[in-house]
Amino acid sequence: MFNAQIYDNRRKILADGIDDGLIFLMGNSHVPMNYPSNWLHFRQDSNFLYYCGLDHPDLNLIIDSNSGESTLFADDLNVQDIVWEGERTSVSKMAKTAGIHNILPSKELSSYLLNSNAIHYLPMYRQDQEMTLQTLLNGSQSDASKSLIMKVISQRSIKTEDELNEIESALEITAEMHKLAMRYTRVGISEQKIVGKIEGYALENGRRLAYPVIFTIHGEILHNNNYKNIMKSGQLALNDSGAESPLHYASDITRTFPVSGKFNDLQKDIYNLVWSMQDAAFNHCKPGNSYKEAHLEASKIAVEGLKGMGIMKGNPDDAVGAGAHALFFPHGLGHMLGLDVHDMEGLGEDLVGYNEINNRSDQFGLAYLRLAKELVEGFVLTVEPGIYFIPHLIDQWNAENKYNEFINYDSLGRFIDFGGIRIEDNIVITEQGYRILGPHIPRTVEEIEEIMS
Repeated sequence: MFNAQIYDNRRKILADGIDDGLIFLMGNSHVPMNYPSNWLHFRQDSNFLYYCGLDHPDLNLIIDSNSGESTLFADDLNVQDIVWEGERTSVSKMAKTAGIHNILPSKELSSYLLNSNAIHYLPMYRQDQEMTLQTLLNGSQSDASKSLIMKVISQRSIKTEDELNEIESALEITAEMHKLAMRYTRVGISEQKIVGKIEGYALENGRRLAYPVIFTIHGEILHNNNYKNIMKSGQLALNDSGAESPLHYASDITRTFPVSGKFNDLQKDIYNLVWSMQDAAFNHCKPGNSYKEAHLEASKIAVEGLKGMGIMKGNPDDAVGAGAHALFFPHGLGHMLGLDVHDMEGLGEDLVGYNEINNRSDQFGLAYLRLAKELVEGFVLTVEPGIYFIPHLIDQWNAENKYNEFINYDSLGRFIDFGGIRIEDNIVITEQGYRILGPHIPRTVEEIEEIMS
């Protein structure tokens, strides 16, 4: 945990932004995996962690918006609990480490809430949370509080030095995970074996993954968690994986590399194009610039590069304006990163990544951009352009004669089994621009081939 004063200050700032009533922050409970007593590994709610740091199940927090005082609702374990789970920190000690002075038993939470004239709470993203809230409020709850959501987003969006240190701690493990994957990937090895190396390294260092590993020779499938393939010469392996820090701050890195250890000429051309897309996006990352513009700049670089290979044609600005590039770059450039790998997405992606100036597009590809608004010093985000050759999408667009003025469909036959390439790094927006977080992870063609040799 951070020191108690940090959490106390966060709660007071939150309360100061809410006019009246109680702010209710629900902690998570255990969730059964396949029957009641077989639990999934516990993960605390990120908003609860942000405001009090307590990483135990069945805790709830109320902040009085008028006084700024916090009350922790929790129970110490009984002897039967201890027989099965072992001892844990007492509730009184938990409260002290989080700078909370008031403690009440969990059974008093419902009456405490119902005696308030106003209750502010955040959106629920789990069914057990919804059911608990219904029970606590006797089925009388209204919608989540927009003012509370916006205040939380405002606070959590700007990362402090303590938070940056946590993210960099996660990236230290992640960097080794990616280098391990490069060193062990070889012709004839299964994807699953590499995933085992990655997850095993995180576990043996006392960490857990920020999200399920994406490791695949089918990089054209954007979120592919199938690890059944045996890797063959000529294929590319895409590794999208990241560890959490001890305090659950996430990292999110992608590298793509040749199974054989050497890029062929075609792979090298596409890889260097994605590298150029990322470099162009980096140069656009500074306070006041919108991330939507960074996405569009990367997209124009993609079109220019694909034109040079005979894959696309026409004016790059027009092609990007029409959305023709999305056949090859069908996702957004990146997203916020913090206690969640898609930071605060549970509060509403549009509220986190957009504002009244930058509305979400309905254009294919651009619609998937999770962060579009102006960048602010202290934002932490991913920059992850890619080029993909997705057979089903190519076939559909070709059959529909879609964007024939920009796409040379006859040139795509040699890319049917190509897969996809993505390069992803994590940055913080600084006063003058940006800084790449974490240790250096092999990123250029030459660096990747050297570590795989």
